[in-house]
Amino acid sequence: MTPDEPAVTPLVTRMTLAQQIRESLVVRIVSGEIQPGERLVETRLAAMYGTSQAPVREALRDLEAMRMVETRPRRGTFVRHFVQQTLRESYVVRAALEETATRLAMLAGTVPVEALRAEVKAMRAAARAGDAAAAARASVAFHRHIVDAARNELLKLSWEALQIEARTSVTMVAAEVRLKDVARDHAELLRSIEDGDLETACKHARDHQWHYADLPHDAHGRARRQVS
Repeated sequence: MTPDEPAVTPLVTRMTLAQQIRESLVVRIVSGEIQPGERLVETRLAAMYGTSQAPVREALRDLEAMRMVETRPRRGTFVRHFVQQTLRESYVVRAALEETATRLAMLAGTVPVEALRAEVKAMRAAARAGDAAAAARASVAFHRHIVDAARNELLKLSWEALQIEARTSVTMVAAEVRLKDVARDHAELLRSIEDGDLETACKHARDHQWHYADLPHDAHGRARRQVS
């Protein structure tokens, strides 16, 4: 950064009450605290979270869009089975979207490198502080910068529809992700972008997400090494 360039600060987004409730429920479902098939009652959840039913209802709508719960007519909202499969599927789709976004942004020369550096810096600070929530926010912001830079509205809408914030928080819990690894992985992706190596950067963008799909093979068809 030259002396004339303005300092870039990480993108910070404040979660609404509905988003906070959604993320809490997602973590509880994935951790097994709330079991598949269990009914989620709006009035009980509102009392638990000390709020009205409106933000709870919005949170449940988001979870339904994520295919983590289902609403049955005249019966209520229930936690779906195969939640882990839904998470795996979302990362495969996200890998394809972010690979494309990286390619479009690099070809157009619109990648906001300074903003990405700021997010990596925020991830490293979060790792030192042991703050998983801050690391998740910086990770999401990092990828959103690239998606925005692709300047493809349909791609962006598809990416946003995956409920990235909630799924990232879930992954931090379910996969027991090390925060230092999160910062390192994003730094490596940023390095390939800064080097201008289009194919390597696209591969990083794809593999970075595919890793969390937790499938028996990687994006290239190679069998993953099984850890006993």
